[in-house]
Amino acid sequence: MEFKDFSELVKLVRGKPNRVVVPGAASAEVLEALKMSDEAGLLSGGALVGDKKEVEALAARVGLGLGRFQLFQETEVSRMCDLAAGLIKDGGGDFLVKGMVDTKSFLKSIMRRESGLVDEGAALSHVVLFQTARYHKLFALSDAAIMIAPSLEEKRLIVRNAVGVMRRLGVATPKVAVICPIEKVNPGIPSTEDAAALAAMSRDGRIGNAVVEGPYDLYIAFSRRLADEKGVKGGLVPGDADIAVLPDLDAANAVYKAISFFADGFASAAIVAGARLPVILPSRADEPRTKMLSIALASFMKGRTLPA
Repeated sequence: MEFKDFSELVKLVRGKPNRVVVPGAASAEVLEALKMSDEAGLLSGGALVGDKKEVEALAARVGLGLGRFQLFQETEVSRMCDLAAGLIKDGGGDFLVKGMVDTKSFLKSIMRRESGLVDEGAALSHVVLFQTARYHKLFALSDAAIMIAPSLEEKRLIVRNAVGVMRRLGVATPKVAVICPIEKVNPGIPSTEDAAALAAMSRDGRIGNAVVEGPYDLYIAFSRRLADEKGVKGGLVPGDADIAVLPDLDAANAVYKAISFFADGFASAAIVAGARLPVILPSRADEPRTKMLSIALASFMKGRTLPA
């Protein structure tokens, strides 16, 4: 991996030309994140789409200078999102950040065939990268924001997207833990059957460039000692997981927010994977630093192709 923590990430991307496009830019939280990113040397400008007077007033409130940003007047949500996607398609920006627009409209504009931002057969999924005091490396969690109750095939795409993110970050063969309540296949718990199926797909090459194991609970995924105590003696993933894939949105979103709220010494950054360019889908409850680190992560990911 080219960086071990988020401070190294910010150093790596500082000073790069990055133009952000924000639909629904009349958001104090997002503008605060842009200010932090600008002060950290992560932005070279961009486009802000929304009600110009509101954007200007909020930018003045948070102290963001607008000299390097183009402002586009629009107040209807779907048109804001379509305009932002069009700006990206036409080379007017490097990546998207969701502002004060609903997630459905935002993603719909990205997925539109006319936008040219998503390849045929691809799917969008949310990947959050965590750094915590209790784990020895950065790890990813998916999908905490987009796929509600993914089918087995959708879980395969979630795994593929997360693997692609980690490989672009320098992890040659990411270790994926498919998280379930228990570590044995139980027909009464469908997620365990899906976990076993995903592990089988990994073994026969249908996922590729990753080691996928499960069903594992969180203890097993992140602690070799606890895996041994639970009788899980083999496997490459226990205690060294790069990616934790949760069974559905209910589980993944709760774990994401629990780590964000309760963990000491944590930092996080999140992107939407599966598009041709980085997309940032912040929560209003995310701290401005998380949004800033997400912009740094998007800058790092920009233009990086998958290694062979």
